[in-house]
Amino acid sequence: MEYQLSAELTAPENGPDLDPLQQVGVVALLDSRLSRLAGIEGPDGVEITPVEHAVHAHLGGANVSWLLDAPALVFAEDATRAVLEQLLEETELLRGWQVKHCAVTATDDQLESALAASTEPADDGVIEIDPADQLELTERRQRLLDASEYLRAFELDAFGFTDGGDVTEQEARYVAGAVMHGVEMVTDELFGDIQLLEDEDGTAVDVEALWVMDELPQQYADQYTALFAKQLLVTTAILGYRLTQEEWTAPLCLAEALALHVVKSRAELELDLADAMPEERAAEIFAHFDDYAFADGAHEELYDVSDLEAFDSDVITWFRPDPRYNDTAGLHPYLTDED
Repeated sequence: MEYQLSAELTAPENGPDLDPLQQVGVVALLDSRLSRLAGIEGPDGVEITPVEHAVHAHLGGANVSWLLDAPALVFAEDATRAVLEQLLEETELLRGWQVKHCAVTATDDQLESALAASTEPADDGVIEIDPADQLELTERRQRLLDASEYLRAFELDAFGFTDGGDVTEQEARYVAGAVMHGVEMVTDELFGDIQLLEDEDGTAVDVEALWVMDELPQQYADQYTALFAKQLLVTTAILGYRLTQEEWTAPLCLAEALALHVVKSRAELELDLADAMPEERAAEIFAHFDDYAFADGAHEELYDVSDLEAFDSDVITWFRPDPRYNDTAGLHPYLTDED
């Protein structure tokens, strides 16, 4: 089965930003090394075949998008991280770089098939789970529980956990941790989107595949420029900070509501990869979360292509404080629409 992976490689923290020439050099180094890989040997001799890849550099590092053919999701992800870490270690000019984020991005059908493959019944009808897969799932679930400690804007009742309720504390913490991982994933992916949009010097209409931009309302795709993606990145950073504070107000603007909407989709992916709970259960808990997190469901109306007049069609207005969300917030200087 083929798996699409995205990885974020970061330059040393104390180093200067990469200038345009250095970015070209980084892309050339990574591309040439990855192109030489005919195959990857995974755990227990499992064979993994690289299909295609793309590398895009930015001021703080590079994004790698890699399509691999592997027998199971966990092998694809582990092999990618291991290969990239080894590549950085062996490339003198990239010493000190790190693999910050590496995860499979897949369709629901792919995830379902991958998880089903790891739990196929044996001939005697007993479900057998590979110990390596079980260890990976255990580690993923623990990472979710650890990450839940950073989400302080909500109590666990925002995820449906109450005395006498049917949502357990562990389930609520799994979802809380997945939300925090979702913020990290969206932040990383926006760096990649920005670089792709800058390379094309166009809009999301001109780029075949983007991460976050492709999950926003597509009737406005011709307005999703590199500047828009940068502004959404700032908005996502603000969102991440607000989630770590001890109180919450509804999204400060329409863009923040959309950012949180995409974060939720990444959180759902994290829950799937950890096999933490059934999809229906996660949807039930996120329904509780929506009631606490959003002032209303107005941002979802943007996805209704039959009602294009629901909001101002100029996306720059999405970053302005909106009284439907919060009419007292200040505006970050980078989000103004002044020249």
